[in-house]
Amino acid sequence: MEPTEVVDHIDEPESESERPAPVKGSWRDAVDIPSLPEVFRSIPVPKGGPGWRRLFAFVGPGYMVAVGYMDPGNWATDIAGGAAFNYTLLSVVLISSLMAVFLQALSAKLGIVTGRDLAQACRDAYSKPTSILLWASAEIAIVACDIAEVIGAAIALNLLFGLPLVLGVLVTSLDVLLVLALQSKGFRWIESFVITLIGTMMVIFGFELFYAKPNWHGVFDGFMPHAIIVTDPHRLYIALGILGATVMPHNLYLHSSIIQTRRFGKTAPELKEAIKHAHIDSTVALTLALFVNAAILIVAAAVFFKAGRHDVQDIGVAYKLLAPLVGVSVATPLFAIALLASGQNSTLTGTLAGQIVLEGFLRVKIAPWLRRMISRLIALVPSVIAVGISGEKGLTSLMLFSQVVLSAQLSFAVVPLIQFTSDPRKMGQFVNGWATRLIGWSLAVIIAGLNVYLIYKALVPGNP
Repeated sequence: MEPTEVVDHIDEPESESERPAPVKGSWRDAVDIPSLPEVFRSIPVPKGGPGWRRLFAFVGPGYMVAVGYMDPGNWATDIAGGAAFNYTLLSVVLISSLMAVFLQALSAKLGIVTGRDLAQACRDAYSKPTSILLWASAEIAIVACDIAEVIGAAIALNLLFGLPLVLGVLVTSLDVLLVLALQSKGFRWIESFVITLIGTMMVIFGFELFYAKPNWHGVFDGFMPHAIIVTDPHRLYIALGILGATVMPHNLYLHSSIIQTRRFGKTAPELKEAIKHAHIDSTVALTLALFVNAAILIVAAAVFFKAGRHDVQDIGVAYKLLAPLVGVSVATPLFAIALLASGQNSTLTGTLAGQIVLEGFLRVKIAPWLRRMISRLIALVPSVIAVGISGEKGLTSLMLFSQVVLSAQLSFAVVPLIQFTSDPRKMGQFVNGWATRLIGWSLAVIIAGLNVYLIYKALVPGNP
C-alpha cells in the first residue's frame, strides 16, 4: 500500500523557498517566506537505512531549546532556593522541567505539521491588533531574557578576569560576531557549539557535586513535592521564580522554527516519524537541562544551607563563598566558567529567537547582526545604569526583575500554541488528543495563575 498523503497544508513545497497554500478556513495566508530561510530544510533526513540515522538527523534543536532552561536567570533562582530552603524546591525544578518537555513537544509538532513557526502561525490566524500585541509580548520577553544573559556574562567575566562590571556588560555586545561566524558555517555548527557548551556545564557540575558532598537521601526526598512549598510564602515566591525562569516563551517560538531546518518527508508516516524523533531529541536535551538546574540547587543547598548561609541569593556572593566552604580552590573558577558557558549559549539562541519573532510576526527581513545589536543595545542600557548606580547589587535586582517580566509574557505564547495544536483544521490527523488538550489547557491555567501571583508578590510592597 502506498503511503497516505496528508492534507494540503502540510504538503512539502515544490522548492525550499515556497510554502504550501493554507487549508480553506484554517489559515488566513500562505507562508510566502519560510522560517529562518537561510537554513530552512538545510539538514537532510535519510529516507532509508537504520532508524538511528534518521533519529541522529533530528539531534540538535532540542539542545538549542534546552539552553534557555539553564541560563543565568535559572542560576539566580536555583542558588536562592537551595541556600534558603535546602533541597525542598527540587520538586519545583522537576515539575517545571516536565512542563517544559510537554510544551516543547507541542511546539515541535506545530512546526513539523503546519510548516509554520509559532510567530507565523499567530500572524496567519489572528487579527492584526492581536498579532501586534503578541509580537510586542514576545519582544519584551526576548529583551528580558537578554538582560539576564548580559548580566550573567558580565558577572562571569568579572569573576574570572576581574573585568569591571560595566566593561563586562559592554564586552558582551561583541558576542554578535560569534553568532555571525557560526551562522555562516551552517546550522549544524551552531548546534555543535551549543551541545559542547552544555556538555561543559554538565562536566563542571559533576565535579561541583563531587566536591559539595550533598546528602543524597535529602536530595531524593527533595524531588518529592511538599505541601510547605505552597503554604510558606517565602518558599512559594522562590518556587514561582524557578518556574518563571524555566518555562520561557521565546523557546516555544524557537523550537517551532528550528525543527524546520530538517528536510523531512511530506507523507503522514514520515511526518509522524519526524514528530517522534523531535520529541526524543527535546526530551533527552531537557533531561540534561534538568540535571544542570538540579545540580545548581543541590550545590547551593549542600554548601550554603549546610553552613547556615541562608542569605546567599546572588551569583557573585555564591562564587566568593564556594571555595572557602567547600575547601577546594578549583570549585570557584569552574563555577564561573560554567556561568560564562551558560551566558554564551543563551546569546546564540536569543539571537535566533529574535529573528524568528520579528520575521514571523511582521514579515520584516532584517540582517541577523543588526537584529542582534538592536536587542543587545536595549538590554545594555538598563544593565549599565544598574551597575553605575548600585554595582553588583543592582545587577542582581535587575536579573530577578527580568525573570518576573519574562514570566508575565509566558501565557501569551502558551495559549496560542495549545489552541493551534488542538485545532483539527490546522493539524489534521496530528491534532492533540483529548488527554493532551486537557493537560495543555490545565497547564495554561496553572501557569497564568502562578505568574499573576508571582508578579503580585514581586511588585506589591511588603511581600517577601
